[in-house]
Amino acid sequence: MAPPVGDLGKSFHSFFHSVDQFFSSLAAVGWESLLLALLFFSGYLVLRSRALFNALRAAYPDERFEWRRVWGAYVAAVGFKNIVPAGGANIIQIFLTKSSIERSTFPTVTAAITVGAIFDAVVSVLTMIFAFTQGVFPKPPDFAKLNAFDLEYFASHPQFTLFLLTAIGVLAVLAFALLSIRVKAFWVRVRQGFTILRDRRRYMREIASWQAASWLCRLTAFYFMLDAFHIGGSVRNALLVQGAQVVSTIVPLTPGGAGVQQALLVTVFHNAASGSTVAAYSVGQQIALAAFALGLGFIALVGIFRIRSFKEVMRRGREQQAAEAAAR
Repeated sequence: MAPPVGDLGKSFHSFFHSVDQFFSSLAAVGWESLLLALLFFSGYLVLRSRALFNALRAAYPDERFEWRRVWGAYVAAVGFKNIVPAGGANIIQIFLTKSSIERSTFPTVTAAITVGAIFDAVVSVLTMIFAFTQGVFPKPPDFAKLNAFDLEYFASHPQFTLFLLTAIGVLAVLAFALLSIRVKAFWVRVRQGFTILRDRRRYMREIASWQAASWLCRLTAFYFMLDAFHIGGSVRNALLVQGAQVVSTIVPLTPGGAGVQQALLVTVFHNAASGSTVAAYSVGQQIALAAFALGLGFIALVGIFRIRSFKEVMRRGREQQAAEAAAR
């Protein structure tokens, strides 16, 4: 079941019209606020990477490895995620992180990296509750009316969406059954990655505190980005932006959830400024953060890991995963 061509064309037209509005409004952008937004966004990346480092250090207490390599792996993945959808960024982060820790395994590294998802999930749920109670955020049934072909299609076809979710669940069960012979050794390594969760005080001190600080930096970056595009920087608006980003990550069919974010932001802020200003902001923020993250990620890839392309690290990551799986 493919999205109707008319809906697809309308979604792309809306997105690229907003891109055109962004480039037409460049002269009006508040560059000081934009630079502050990028500064706080970089702080967000640094603080998150420290939480990741602490989770890995708990999983591998006898190994010595550098924080800068964990940071480099993370920012390389963030940069790649903004230009290519789906899970390619995860392969990059896991491979680069594993290659930085001697005697590490993919299951343990993957588990340690996902430790932060617990805190993120709590923040995301609270953000969504706030967003849906403000009277400007579209309700899930209204997502079908948005000019975002991926979200619009799933919202307009609930039966297909239910079928897809069911199929994913069945495939997950089948995969688990096929791997059951190796599952015992696999879960031993996974539990190693979750070591820090068994010490509540250490988790709060070395994971939750760093993540809380990183989220403050992220929301502050959104505050200054809103100010840069003259939408109006405020805590409320920054939380609404984060709500839009949470929704866009649910269906990551486009790089960085671009179409979904753009459609939601235009809807949420349609009364905050003129249509052209909101359209410029809706893609301007995405372009600025994606370009910044991509540049930072490429610098980390070349400067720290001596790898010259995202394609090369993807190839190496897949080859090493396949080799390790074959050896077990």
